[in-house]
Amino acid sequence: MKPTQFFFLVFFSFLCLQVTATDFNVLDYGAKADGVTVDTKAVQDAIDACTKNGGGRVLIPAGKTVVTGTIYLKDFVTLRIENGATLLGSPNYDDYATDTHKNMYKNEPHMDRCLIFAKDARSIAIEGYGTIDGNGHQKNFTKKKGGRPMMIRFVHVKNIHLNDITLINPAAWTSAWLYCDNISVSGITIISRVNNNGDGLDFDGCTNVRVSNSNFDNSDDSICLQASRPDKPCKNITVSNCHFSTKWGGMRIGLLSRGNIESVTVTNCTFKDIQDSGLKIQQCEGGEMKHMVFSNLVMENVPRPIFMTFTQQRASVDTPEGQLEPLKSMHNFSFSNIVVDNSKLDKNSAFFLTGFPEHRIEDITISDVQFTVSGGGTTEDAQKTDIKEYTQEVLKGWWPEFSLVGTLPASGLYARHINGLVVDNFSIKTINEDQRAPIVLKNVENGEVNRVYLNKKKLRKNQIQNN
Repeated sequence: MKPTQFFFLVFFSFLCLQVTATDFNVLDYGAKADGVTVDTKAVQDAIDACTKNGGGRVLIPAGKTVVTGTIYLKDFVTLRIENGATLLGSPNYDDYATDTHKNMYKNEPHMDRCLIFAKDARSIAIEGYGTIDGNGHQKNFTKKKGGRPMMIRFVHVKNIHLNDITLINPAAWTSAWLYCDNISVSGITIISRVNNNGDGLDFDGCTNVRVSNSNFDNSDDSICLQASRPDKPCKNITVSNCHFSTKWGGMRIGLLSRGNIESVTVTNCTFKDIQDSGLKIQQCEGGEMKHMVFSNLVMENVPRPIFMTFTQQRASVDTPEGQLEPLKSMHNFSFSNIVVDNSKLDKNSAFFLTGFPEHRIEDITISDVQFTVSGGGTTEDAQKTDIKEYTQEVLKGWWPEFSLVGTLPASGLYARHINGLVVDNFSIKTINEDQRAPIVLKNVENGEVNRVYLNKKKLRKNQIQNN
């Protein structure tokens, strides 16, 4: 062998060793991977070795099912669940650690524990074409049995990737991201229907977040944007090319809103078979909500395509009992190019936007909307004037939900307590006769309504109620 050939052979071998040295297969650390044995220690040992090495990939190999309780991701670790592999949560609640921060909503400490946790970490990732299964069936986890662990919780983590993974069967939320920065989520599928509160992605006080090309099928809100701390805004968020199907809200923005929530865009998304609302935007406590754009959305069987509320309510676990945060402002929202087919639903289908008498929502534009509804509103519905405000007496300590208000006197859009509302090119089609006005405005200042159509006929200004 010539010296040059020998040199290249040695160099190539060294290069191969360097590449393989960054992969840490959990089988090499003692994991049985038989779908029964709890392999928490083996997986954690692989993670610890990986971060100590300076980073790399911890592998859950193809064709294997690895059962764990709580595992801790650390700096520069990529947890890779390979195609055909499953990371399965233990069915035993005692296998989940108690040092994994907490759920930030009031009255919900039974969701404090979690399966995958990271705190104060840098550059971590979860990827692969395999599955993380929370094993969160009610036979395993209920509040009465001790609690329901979340699947993923990250706290103060910077630079995170969640790519090309399937997340199923969490016992509570699929993920909680608290005060994290620079997040990329792409190509994931979440199916969370086996237990209650099955949120998808909950970003609390996070910045620079991109979510794209993903599918959501949830028992609760699919994506939440919130701010549980006054000093931790939720801002610079983009959501694109996603599909939402859920028992409750496609996107919920707010409730936990002690800090600012701002600079949000949602585009090129579809929403189908949602029980409550497509876009649920609710400012409750202390922060400022502003600068959001929603465009190119298609919805089917979504009772409230847009549901906005501005009212006081205690949501954070850190807010003392009986204390309400002062309301600041909620302003600058744009909704455009929206097609909604609610022809299969009942008469309680409408765009519903409501500020509060002393706290109006400001500067909203709704344009280029095609809205199909079943109709069926009666004369009594049309004459209804006692639309409840979301006062403390009405809320009774819980959230401002549509069910507290009931049938609206509008077949298409009902808006009240707003300063600066522009509605342009809004088309309503009713399948059955409806006695209600298509659009009803109440206590709306500086409103402009143009090009509104009912069953393809342009409405006159006097056909739009403005009280």
